[in-house]
Amino acid sequence: MPQPQLPEPAHAQVDSMLSRKFGKEIANYFSGSPLNRVSFLRTDHAFLSAALRHPSTSFLLFNSLSPLARDPTKLEYASFKDVQPLVGDDPYSKNEEQMVSEYNSSVTVPQLLFLGLDEREKSGFEWTIYHGSPYFALDVTPKGTICSTAEKLIESMKSRGLQFVEGRMHMSLPAEQAAIYAQARALLDWNARNPFCAQCGQPTLSINAGTKRTCPPKDLASLINTTSIGSTTATTPTADRPDCATRKGISNLCFPRTDPTVIMAVVSADSERILLGRQKRWPKYWYSTLAGFVEPAESVEEAVRREVWEESGVTLGRVVIHSTQPWPYPANLMIGAIGQCTPGGEEILLKHDPELEDAKWVTLAEVKEALHVGTSGLGEEAGEGYKEGGLRLPPRTAIANQLLSAVTGGFLEGGNGGSKM
Repeated sequence: MPQPQLPEPAHAQVDSMLSRKFGKEIANYFSGSPLNRVSFLRTDHAFLSAALRHPSTSFLLFNSLSPLARDPTKLEYASFKDVQPLVGDDPYSKNEEQMVSEYNSSVTVPQLLFLGLDEREKSGFEWTIYHGSPYFALDVTPKGTICSTAEKLIESMKSRGLQFVEGRMHMSLPAEQAAIYAQARALLDWNARNPFCAQCGQPTLSINAGTKRTCPPKDLASLINTTSIGSTTATTPTADRPDCATRKGISNLCFPRTDPTVIMAVVSADSERILLGRQKRWPKYWYSTLAGFVEPAESVEEAVRREVWEESGVTLGRVVIHSTQPWPYPANLMIGAIGQCTPGGEEILLKHDPELEDAKWVTLAEVKEALHVGTSGLGEEAGEGYKEGGLRLPPRTAIANQLLSAVTGGFLEGGNGGSKM
C-alpha cells in the first residue's frame, strides 16, 4: 500500500532567525490538524448546540475505536441527521451545572467530542468572530441503554458501502485526516478507560465536550435502585454520593492523559554508524530506533540516556531534540531525539533490560539504502527493490523513520535533514 504524504511544516515559507539557524520545523504523521480546536468554547453549550446542528457539520464515527471509512485510505463522515437518533435533538440543551445535578449513571450517554472548526471551509457557520465547518467525533459502540439504536446506526452506515476499519493502527490515511483521527481516537479511548473516579470509585460524567470528566455529588440511579429493590430500614433514599476529594478545591476534574515517550536515533562517537534494535515479535530483518517512557522527575535528555543504556548498554553524551509526534495508541507524545555515544561507550550489552531481542550498529550507508527500499509497516511487505536479507525499517509515517532520515540526510552537519521521499 502506498505510504501517505507527511503533513507540511507550519509556516515553512516564513523566513526567521530560528528557521535560518535550525532549519524548517519537522512535522510528523498524526500532527498537522487542519482544525482550530477553539478549546475555550468547549464549555459554551450555546455554541456547541449551534455547531452540532449546522448543515456543514461532520461527525466521525467510531465503533470500538475503529473509524468509519470508505477504505483504509479515506475516512467518511456522518451528518447530524444520521446521528440524531443516538445523540438526541440537542445533547447540549442543558449547561454543565444542570448535567451534573441531574446525573444518572444508569443511563448510557454516547460519548460525543467536539474536535474543532475547519476555517478553510466557507460553510456559513459563524460564532462571534469564529467560523468554519464544525467537526465532532462520536462513539457508536453498542452498549447499555443505547445498544439497539447504535446497532441501527452502524447498519445504516454499512448499507452505504462504508465500514468501520479495524486494525491495531491506522497509518494509511491522508495526513490531515490522520491528525483528525488521532485527536478523536485518543480522546475516545481516554473517556472509555476512565468511567470511574480514581479517588472514590464512583461513575464519572463526561463534560467540556468530551475533554474532561467529573465526579458528580449526586447520582439519580441510586434512587431508582432503592425504589426497585425496596428498603427494610428507616433510611430515607438519597441521591447523594459519598464525599470525594476531587470535588474539593480546584482539582475537581479528570483531564485527558498524555504519556511522554522518548524515541531516539543513536549515533556512534565517530558519527559513522547508527544503533538499531529489534523486538522478538517483529518480522525478520526489521529494526527500529530505541524508545521508552519518560519517568517522573526526569528530563527528556536524561530519559534518552537512561533508556538507551537500559536497553542496549550503550552510553550517550550529547542529546538534542529533533521533533515530536502525537501517537494515539493510546495517548503518547513521542519526543524524537538524536544522541551521540561517548567515546568508548559503544559496547552493546542486552543483559540489563530484556526488552530487545537484538541490537546492532549499522552504517549510515546501510540505513540510507533501507530507507529507500526497505521501509514498511509491521504487517506489510517491504518496498520495491528490497532484497531478502536486507535491513528493514519503519515507514515514513513513523517518527523513527524521520529520525533516521535526518541523521543520514545531513542533520549532524547542521542541515535540517529528513526527507519526504
